[in-house]
Amino acid sequence: MNTTIPILKRLDNLLGPHLIHASYLFIKPKHNPARHPSRFLLIRPGGIGDAVLLLPAIKAIKGKYPDARIDVLAEKRNCGVFSLCPEIRNVFLYDRPKELWKVIRNGYDVVIDTEQWHRMSAVVARLTKAPISIGYSTNERRKLFTHQIPYSHDDYEAESFLHLIEPIAGQSVFKTDKPFLSVPPELTNKARASLGSLSGLKIVAIFPGGSIPERRWGAERFHKVAMELAGKGYGIVVIGGKDDIADGAAISEGISGTINLCGRLSLPETAAVLKYVSLLITGDSGVMHIAYGLGTNILALFGPGIERKWAPRGSNCAVINRGLGCSPCTNFGYTPKCGKRAECMTLITVEEVYGKAIELLKR
Repeated sequence: MNTTIPILKRLDNLLGPHLIHASYLFIKPKHNPARHPSRFLLIRPGGIGDAVLLLPAIKAIKGKYPDARIDVLAEKRNCGVFSLCPEIRNVFLYDRPKELWKVIRNGYDVVIDTEQWHRMSAVVARLTKAPISIGYSTNERRKLFTHQIPYSHDDYEAESFLHLIEPIAGQSVFKTDKPFLSVPPELTNKARASLGSLSGLKIVAIFPGGSIPERRWGAERFHKVAMELAGKGYGIVVIGGKDDIADGAAISEGISGTINLCGRLSLPETAAVLKYVSLLITGDSGVMHIAYGLGTNILALFGPGIERKWAPRGSNCAVINRGLGCSPCTNFGYTPKCGKRAECMTLITVEEVYGKAIELLKR
């Protein structure tokens, strides 16, 4: 996990309110918004999941304004998602000062800050001086927007983003069973080659990772499920980033024909692999959202996260959630340290996961 993220959150809490107040007093948006806006900027800091679930809103903007030039200001950790959305023109990074400065000076008609809570992105939106600025009214950040939108923990996050763009795009209905990610054709050949030894088999992908330890089910449990599935003739591929290399090795150990791709693929390449699998088994994760956007069958294991807010929906998805009294415990992206060793995850049994996986594979 990126250790700079908690530091940035603390800085946001300490300095954010003061920067909001100064920006409100000294930076004024331009007057006379365009009758037919054509230059849009969406600000999306944060993780992979938020970025994925923002894409239906971006497609809705493009549907309303076919000639729109849509840019995104993202972070290094989530920018790969936006290569899966052909409606986006440019992706700029917070992490690169020259790109951030270019965004501030680009002269957008509409700037939409999609961050739910933290304040710095609202300041960036104000610095652009866009005549139309839209953002969530979750704290004092609301003062910096021309259009302030309520945020609810009861809405699926893709629907929350669609609510956010209503001032410019009107109401949209999120279609739970309609894929909304596009894998570039040049990646499909690499994905096919990566899975070559599993050709002809139904493939189950396993993602053991999670943004925090409390969301990880554990390599040992995943290994047992993989053993059972491989014994039934299913191909197994383990996917993940550099943080998941050790878990990938542990899960695939001793299972003939299993492919371990942990640490070997970029995020778009991982998406290409997920297009070829029959099922993904995963915790609450960004990879889960990518699979959902592709239309892949998903078995999601939930504990600390808010299921109604983040769990994939539709006929090809299933969720296992023990529903303990202490879960969900995540609020506005923060999960407190667990004094019960994440029982909400560890009480999910191998038998439950294997049984539900077989059910999904036979549909």
